Amino acid sequence: MSRVRANGKTAFIPYITAGDPDLATTAEALRLLDSLGADVIELGLPFSDPSADGPVIQASAARALAAGATTDTVLSMLKEVTPELSCPVVIFSYFNPIVRCGTGCFAAAAKEAGVKGIIIPDLPYEEMHAFRKKAIKNDLELILLTTPATPLERMKEITKASEGFVYLVSVVGVTGARATVNPCVKDLLQEIRQVTNKAVAVGFGISTPEHVSQIAEWGSDGVIIGSAMVKQLGEANSPREGLKRLEVYAKSLKNALP
Repeated sequence: MSRVRANGKTAFIPYITAGDPDLATTAEALRLLDSLGADVIELGLPFSDPSADGPVIQASAARALAAGATTDTVLSMLKEVTPELSCPVVIFSYFNPIVRCGTGCFAAAAKEAGVKGIIIPDLPYEEMHAFRKKAIKNDLELILLTTPATPLERMKEITKASEGFVYLVSVVGVTGARATVNPCVKDLLQEIRQVTNKAVAVGFGISTPEHVSQIAEWGSDGVIIGSAMVKQLGEANSPREGLKRLEVYAKSLKNALP
């Protein structure tokens, strides 16, 4: 993120769900997104109760679980693929799979798999300190989220503790493509700039080249695209078609960034 900022660019951060439609396709999608110039890739760990996610990512997680994806198989796939990638991979996971694995074991296994950071959307700020120590011990950056409903004092604490970048959720509610970008994002970015000089990336509800260029124009350091990216793989008739759709779509967004 520091390198992207130093070059005056806006980071392109695509999200895909691990194991949808299968882990071999996920591995190919990671290589593809890296070759298309992704600056960071978010990889969702499928979970049966994805409370922060809208219908597209919920369905994607359900397909991945039905196809047999587990925390262990996802990390095993990453261990093979991450040495080939030039950009860092960040895992997006709910806390339940991490606890089931054992927080220390999960952090160590993620490090061994070449993961560089973790986002845990349902882990409250007050409860993240114990896990953060384990993350730091394993050279994992714990990326924290702030939303339009986050009070200023709490935003200060979150941005101070967040590593890698600050994840600005653009809307109150779940993930999912929306027709327009929430106009309050512009003001939220200005508010965050008053309390931190860390990189800020905006996610939730972003799906078109116009959205991407608008958010970059407002001064975001990165743009995160999830549901609309997942859709390309999830709605295709075959993995090969899905990868082709993903390529076309990812290029259109990357080209819209300054």
